[in-house]
Amino acid sequence: LSKKVQAIYLWWHKPVIDQELLQSLPNLKVIANSGVGMDHLDLKLIASFGVKIANAPHAVSSSTADAGMALLLASARRLVEVHHIATSSSVDYCEADILGVKVAGATLGIIGMGRIGYKIALRAKAFEMNILYHNRTRRKAQEEQAVSATCCEKIDSLLQQADFVVVAVSLTPQTRNLIGKRELELMKPTATLINISRGAVVDQGPLVTALQTGVIGAAALDVTNPEPLPRDHPLLKLKNVLITPHLGSRTDKATYMITEEAVENILAALNGRPMPSEVLPS
Repeated sequence: LSKKVQAIYLWWHKPVIDQELLQSLPNLKVIANSGVGMDHLDLKLIASFGVKIANAPHAVSSSTADAGMALLLASARRLVEVHHIATSSSVDYCEADILGVKVAGATLGIIGMGRIGYKIALRAKAFEMNILYHNRTRRKAQEEQAVSATCCEKIDSLLQQADFVVVAVSLTPQTRNLIGKRELELMKPTATLINISRGAVVDQGPLVTALQTGVIGAAALDVTNPEPLPRDHPLLKLKNVLITPHLGSRTDKATYMITEEAVENILAALNGRPMPSEVLPS
């Protein structure tokens, strides 16, 4: 069937797109990815075969923003920990001993103010949070005003002020290990780090140390490096860590919308029309 294949719809990084596969599909015209992140693809290699590439940024942004806020709230109020306490048959507890972190009035720092980051800001405004952000390009004044957000030109300023730091950037050579030992030490000792981007954006060794020694207060991670973590990884043993298995965009409606967006891009490419979500190699 190799000569008949004109399009590939990638679902959860499958199939693996490498030179061998591209060479075996002489009539391939387009690859559509089921998500926004493209770090698993060699865009220049694919483009060298004359194949167009698309992702699904519109379909995933709302669900991923929801997941980011869910992680923030669950970590702040220690929901997983207190669920186990409340359902345990052998633990006596006093509710006064279980203190969470107040979200309303807290300062949220958003690193990466793209579609997802901006939607997190919209949600955070409803929680009466003070919003800071750091981005490659500054948002328009009216967009900042709509969410009462302040731009931090330097990431250091955001890290020093924020009670919660949400990382929502794409994984690139520039953002790999963006949050490392130096950045963690700039954060408040009570601060929480929330990562909904890619695991490799955070240097996990220094993160483990920071959580173990009180450099920061907590972490809530939808992504790790690797995924899943080895079962003996120290992150899995820390009470001040909440981990979910990369489920940011995985809702029923988002999954359907991802497929619709992919089909729309595939049909456009096959019929010679501009693709709504084409991704070009940098």
